This record gives sequence, structure tokens and C-alpha cells, in this order.
Amino acid sequence: MEKEVQSNYTYMGRSLNDLSINDDSAAFSDCNSDRSGEFSTASSQSRRLLVACATENSDDLIRELVSALEASSIEDQKQAAMEIRLLAKNKSENRIRIAQAGAIKPLISLISSSDPQLQEYGVTAILNLSLCDENKELIASSGAIKPLVRALKVGTSTARENAACALLRLSQIEENKIAIGRSGAIQPLVSLLENGNIRGKKDASTALYTLCSAKENKIRAVQAGIMKPLVELMADFGSNMVDKSAFVMSVLVSLAEARTALVDEGGIPVLLEIIEVGSHRQKEIAVAILLQICQDSVSYRTMVAREGAIPPLVALSQSGTNRAKQKSEALIELLRQPRSGNPAARASEVSV
Repeated sequence: MEKEVQSNYTYMGRSLNDLSINDDSAAFSDCNSDRSGEFSTASSQSRRLLVACATENSDDLIRELVSALEASSIEDQKQAAMEIRLLAKNKSENRIRIAQAGAIKPLISLISSSDPQLQEYGVTAILNLSLCDENKELIASSGAIKPLVRALKVGTSTARENAACALLRLSQIEENKIAIGRSGAIQPLVSLLENGNIRGKKDASTALYTLCSAKENKIRAVQAGIMKPLVELMADFGSNMVDKSAFVMSVLVSLAEARTALVDEGGIPVLLEIIEVGSHRQKEIAVAILLQICQDSVSYRTMVAREGAIPPLVALSQSGTNRAKQKSEALIELLRQPRSGNPAARASEVSV
């Protein structure tokens, strides 16, 4: 079993762990409620629902809709799921009322439907209900994780994206992270990251970032081949995925096998390019990843130095954010160490 890095190396009296990345909230701020359109037709049912949304007397309607979720007609189930989705989309009070009315279990049953559209509606309604903290534990304990993972694998594009978001919300309860990983979510999330549209890539990266705080999920992600799409996304400055993919990478590189895969996929030149031309935050993430790669490996230090790392690191140490300056200075010091690893000496072959 690969072990995670536990480095004792210090820079200016501080552990490298103290030079950690933070402020990841902006990078992962857009995996929220369902972003699909509202009803495409102004049916009598949708007009009725919109009226109910504007009042405080929607309990009777909610009970009626929950009952319709278990109707014999698929069309009735679809209509009920659509209306519940809309009720839950924008009002937190409705999310609590819908859960209290018993909607969660029949919605989970819809997620396992062989009808793709009905499955999609069930996934989306569960996603919207999961935005309420009070509902997360009930959704997970009612058996939603495995059906959501199945939808992530075989659902429509929208169902896959919303399943990823719903699993992200459930993973915000710590014990659910392991259950989600053991239910097979990591591989289809990696697939969505690699092959999905831009929204799917964003949703997958956000879910993976949260789930991979658990070590066994990190291992699953690396074994699922996550490093290849992460490196490709970090290299694509036009994708708007550099920050997200780099943050996911920063979580994974504590594993030795992740560092090996990163190097094998050509990640070192990509990280150095980010340090040269990326935004301030991207540079900070990239140098932190390189620092973690290099701290316990002389061979990786040599590779990084030979790629021409010293000049851009020196520039970053002079003009970056405070954290980027600290990390770049720590990495420069590390690269200047001789092959013996003696921090008191300086390697003659690595110079500014």
C-alpha cells in the first residue's frame, strides 16, 4: 500500500505543511442546485405550482405531489417529480417541507427507473433537496448513494452531472465520503472529468476534490487514471479548468503513486508553465504541488531543475503572493540541495 508523504523538511522554521493551499472556495463555487430550465410549457399543473410557490400554503400541494410519485402512470410520476424539483429549487423552506412529507424514498426509487427522463427528474429533485443540510443525512440513510452512483454511470448527461452534484452534497457529511467511494463513484466521476462537457467536468472535479480528502478515495482516483485528464486540463488555459484540476491534483499528490503518475503523464512541464504564465492563484497551487513532489525525491528534484525551474521560481519569489513567495523560496532551497540531501550544502550543478 502506498503511503502518504509525512515530510519533516522545514523552510525558515516552518513545516512545509504550514505552507498549504487555501482559499479554494472560489474555485469550487458553482456546483449548486440544478441549472436546467424551468417548464417548457405553461401547463395547468405548472401554473398551479408557480402560484403555490408564491404562497405559504403549499403543504397540501406537496402531499399531493408526493402521493403522485408512486402513481402507476410514468407520466404522472414525471409531472410530480418535475414540480417537486421546481418547488425545491429556490426555497429552503420547501426543501424541508418536501422531505417531511415523505418525498425522499419515492424519489430515490425514481432514480432507479429504466425511463431515462424519469431517472433524470428523480436525480435532480434529490439534488435540490440535498442543498438543505437537514436533509443530507436522511437522503443518505434512505439509500440514495447507490442509485445516484448508477445514474452517474448510465444516466443522461444532465442526470450524470446532477448525480455528481448530489453526491458532492452528501459527501459533506464526513462518514458519507467512504460510503460513496465504496459504492463505485470514483471511476465514473473520473470518466465524467475526462469525457464530459464543461459543466460535467466542473461538477466531477468538485465532487472528486471533496471525496478525495479520504485516503482510500485518493487511491481509487489514481487507479482510475485521474492523473491524465487532470494534467490535460491544467495544460488547457482556455478550459477554465486550470484552478479546479490543480486543486484536485494538490489533494492527490500526498500519495507516492499519484506523484509517479503525475510525472509519467508529463505533469512537471505543465506545472512549470503555470508558474510562468498562470494567474496568481494558479501559480501558488502549481508551486505547492511541485514542492510536494520534490520534497522526498532527489530524482524528481533533478527533473524539475533540468526543466528550467529556477528562473521562474526566482521570479515568483519576488513578485508572487506571500504564500507563493514562501513556497517558491522553499522549493528553490530544496532544488539547491546536493544529491546527498544535506540541506547545509548547495548543489553545484543547480544554480540561478
